[in-house]
Amino acid sequence: MKNSISKRVEKSTMKLVVDAETDKVLGAAMCGPDAAEIMQGIAVALKAGATKATFDSTVGIHPSAAEEFVTMRTLTRRVSPPSKPKTNL
Repeated sequence: MKNSISKRVEKSTMKLVVDAETDKVLGAAMCGPDAAEIMQGIAVALKAGATKATFDSTVGIHPSAAEEFVTMRTLTRRVSPPSKPKTNL
């Protein structure tokens, strides 16, 4: 949103990793301007045990890059656990 409104060409990449069974946010990543400050706030939420529903119900700071973390609504990838654990036996 920050770059859309200002017509800047800066790009950012963001990702949330969520446990599908518990809805708990397990991790987050960001590359782009202001990433260090934004990720510090995300780290506090993760330490507090935030779920995806918590992120979804949070009002984002507008316009900012940080608001993208609370407006992610589309699943982009699902990773399934292997059906059988791998062993060296």
